[in-house]
Amino acid sequence: MIQQDEMKGGVKVSELVEHLDLAVVNKGADFDTALVGIKDVNRPGLQLVGFFEYFDERRLQVIGMAETQMLNSMDPEQRSRSFANLFNYEIPALVVSRDLDIYPECLSMARKHQRTLLHTTDTTVVFTTKVIEYLTHALAPTITRHGGLLDIYGEGVLITGDSGVGKSETAIELIKRGHRLVADDAVELRRVTDKLYGKAPELIRHYMELRGIGVIDVQQLLGTSAVKLESQVDLVVHLERWREDKFYDRFGLDEEKVNILGLEVPIVTIPVQPGRNLATIVEVAAVNNRNKKYGFNAAKQLADELERHAMEG
Repeated sequence: MIQQDEMKGGVKVSELVEHLDLAVVNKGADFDTALVGIKDVNRPGLQLVGFFEYFDERRLQVIGMAETQMLNSMDPEQRSRSFANLFNYEIPALVVSRDLDIYPECLSMARKHQRTLLHTTDTTVVFTTKVIEYLTHALAPTITRHGGLLDIYGEGVLITGDSGVGKSETAIELIKRGHRLVADDAVELRRVTDKLYGKAPELIRHYMELRGIGVIDVQQLLGTSAVKLESQVDLVVHLERWREDKFYDRFGLDEEKVNILGLEVPIVTIPVQPGRNLATIVEVAAVNNRNKKYGFNAAKQLADELERHAMEG
């Protein structure tokens, strides 16, 4: 069973600066260690006039045109006091947007309190949208699980099973049929709102291990069309060695699901034995799962037809 690991604690301010191409006006004492742990940003208009009730200092602080107009109405001494009060809190950083001029009082207090002060040419709305989008992905609950992930006919299929059961062999056959590899051996799974996404750890991205051959670079061997950086996870296919004492569903009316990071994902168990073409079976499972999402369930339709035939007879 797939279980949840611990969530990430936050994103480093230095990573945000690099990803969003921000200008560093003043590097705070905690620039390399400070974390942004909440997706939302805060526009500190209320705080600049002294209201700090319900103030969450873990959020990134953003000053835009509205805050600037309010600050224009203050004299230098008032502005110094306002920024001193704000920087007295351990905020991760203050960002001035729209390429607006930075008040000397702001820079002076940032230096005095050793807080990070950043600058962006983006408008406030554009910048906050970028930040929230980036943090939504970066702060999403994440786990790493053993298995392979492929894009098959547009369906993200996570293939799991014991070591040596044939996951990589099945994956390479699927890739040769035109499907795309996302990850082999280890898959980083991430929940973003109500969807589950998977990708390969950066160190082993595009690599596969095939027993008897060794490690291969799928992108180098088969081209860029054979790989994909990330995919939504729509279906889990679990491969297990055939067991004579186990009953395997032959009709498909009962849909099994597995909980991954709080999301219910459809799962099918495929018994492995000599002579079974696993690649074809996985392809069919992917297409069947897609059809079910669009409202077509062959097993249910057949059951309804049989029931109607029995009633008419």
